[in-house]
Amino acid sequence: MTRAQRNTRLFWLFALLILGTGLGLRDPWPADEPRFALVAKQMVESGDWLFPHRGSELYSDKPPLFMWLQAVVLSATGNLRIAFLLPSLLAALGTLWCVVDLGTRLWTRRVGLYAGWALLLALQFTWQAKKAQIDPLAVFWITLANYGLLRHLLRGPDWRMWALGWAAAGLGTITKAVGVLSLLMLLPAAFARWRGWPAVRLHARNPRVWLGPLAFVAACGVWLLPMLVAALGKQSPAYDAYINDILFRQTVTRYTNAWHHGQPPWYFIEVALTAWLPTVLALPWAIPAWRRRLQRRDARLLLPLGWVLLVLVFFSIPSGKRDMYILPALPMLCLALAPLLPGILRKQGAQRLLLGFVGLLSMAMVGAGLAMLVGEPGFERRFMEGRDAAVAEGLAAMFVATGGVGIGALLWFGRRRAQAALVALLATLWVLYSLVAAPLLNDGSSSRGLMRQVGTAIGPTAQLGLVGWREQQLLMADRPAADFGFKRDPKAQFADALGWQRQATPAPRWLLVEGSVLPACVDTARARDMGNANRRRWWLLPGAATRECR
Repeated sequence: MTRAQRNTRLFWLFALLILGTGLGLRDPWPADEPRFALVAKQMVESGDWLFPHRGSELYSDKPPLFMWLQAVVLSATGNLRIAFLLPSLLAALGTLWCVVDLGTRLWTRRVGLYAGWALLLALQFTWQAKKAQIDPLAVFWITLANYGLLRHLLRGPDWRMWALGWAAAGLGTITKAVGVLSLLMLLPAAFARWRGWPAVRLHARNPRVWLGPLAFVAACGVWLLPMLVAALGKQSPAYDAYINDILFRQTVTRYTNAWHHGQPPWYFIEVALTAWLPTVLALPWAIPAWRRRLQRRDARLLLPLGWVLLVLVFFSIPSGKRDMYILPALPMLCLALAPLLPGILRKQGAQRLLLGFVGLLSMAMVGAGLAMLVGEPGFERRFMEGRDAAVAEGLAAMFVATGGVGIGALLWFGRRRAQAALVALLATLWVLYSLVAAPLLNDGSSSRGLMRQVGTAIGPTAQLGLVGWREQQLLMADRPAADFGFKRDPKAQFADALGWQRQATPAPRWLLVEGSVLPACVDTARARDMGNANRRRWWLLPGAATRECR
C-alpha cells in the first residue's frame, strides 16, 4: 500500500468515526429534528407522501425531499432513531467526497485530502452533519452541483458533468430553495472568460449547453409538477394556501421581508470567523497567497472564491439571517484553501496559532468540567433545567476527558505537529459527544422522558389529546394522540380539546397542555404537574380538572 493510499484510508476512517458515531443512540431534538421526523413518520403511516402533514395540518415550510429520504429509511428499517439521522450522515459523506475528488482532479490527491480535512474539522460542518436538519442535504446538492459545473468549466467540456451540476442544483432547490444558488458559479466563470483567463471554457455556442437547464427543470419537476397538479385538482382553500406558502412566502417573502431572525449586515462575518474554526485560522496566510495566484489568473481559485463571495453577499442583504445559511459556502472555501495548506502548516506562526487554539479549547473544556463537578455555575443551572441532575456528572466527565486528551496530544505531538493534536482533540470531542452527551441529554431534549411519564400516568388504555404542543410531544407519544391544530390559537385548540374530552368513550381522555396556555378555569389541584421539558411546563388534565371550563 502506498503512502497516498494510507492517507486516504486514514481520512475516511476518521470521517466515518467523527460523523457516524452515535447513529441510533438518540431521538430527534428541537428545533427542527422532531418536525421533519414527525412528517416522515406520518408519510409512512398515512401513505400520503406528496403533501407533508404536521399532525392534522398541512406542513408547508419546506419541500418534502428531505422527509422523503427519512421516510424511505424508516420504511426499510422500522427504526426512527436511524431513519431520521442517516440522510444527514450520507449527505455529509457525499459532500466530503465531492470536495476530496475535486481537489484531486484540479490539483493532486494530497490537496484533495487537505480539502477534506479542512471541511471535516470545521466545527459548523460536523455539528450540522450530526443533526437531522435539511441543511446537510442542501449542502450536498449544492456542492455536487459545484462539482459538476467546475469539472465542466475547468476540465471540460464534460457534458455529463454539466448536466449533473444543473440536475443537482434542481434537487437542491426542491430540498431548500437556496439550492439554485449553486448556479451562481457561472458568474465568476463568465468573468474569467470575458477577461481571457486560460483554462475556462463556457462552450456557450454548443447546442448541448441546453442539457443543463433541461436537467434543472426535470429535477425540480420530480416534486413540483405532481404537487401542483394534485393541489390544484383538490380545489381546496387549504391546498391553495399550501401552494402560496411553500412557493412564495417561504422563498421570495422570506428573503425580501423576513419576519424573524433579524441580524445586522455583518452577521455572517462573525459566523464565519467563529463557526468555521479552526479552518479560518489559515486565512491570514491564505489571503495574500490567493491574491498572488489570482494575479497569475488561476481560475481554479477564482471560481470557488468568487462563488463563496457571491453567497455571502446574497445572504447578507436580507434582515433575516441564521448561522447555517452560509454553510453551503464552506466546502468551496475549503477547496480554495487546500492547495495552500501544506505550505501554511509549515510556517512557525501557523503552528503557534494552532497550538494556541488546541490549548485554549482543551483548558476551557477541563475548566468547564471541573466547574460542573465542584461548583454550581449559572450556565449549568440553565442548561440542566428540566433534566436529571445526575446528567451533569456525565457531561462534566466528558468535558474533562476531552480536554485531557487535547492537552496530552499537545505534549505528545509537540510544537511541529499541531494539526495532529487538533485532529485528536476534535475527534475525541465528537465521539464522546455522540456516545456520552447525546444519550445523557436525550430524555430531556427529545421529550421522550416527558411522554414516558405521561403514558405511565394515564395508563395503557387512556386516550391522549395535545394542546399547545410541539412536534416532539406528538412524535414521542406512546399511542396515537389527538391534536387540534398546531398553528391555531391555543384558546381555539383548548376549546376543541374540551369537546373531544367530553365525548362519551369507554376509555378516559386526558389532555396534555403547555403551561403558558393553561386557562384559569382549570382546577390545578386535580391536574398533574408534569414538570419542565424543552424549557416549557406541562400539565396533564383529566376530565375532573376541566369540569368548570366552558
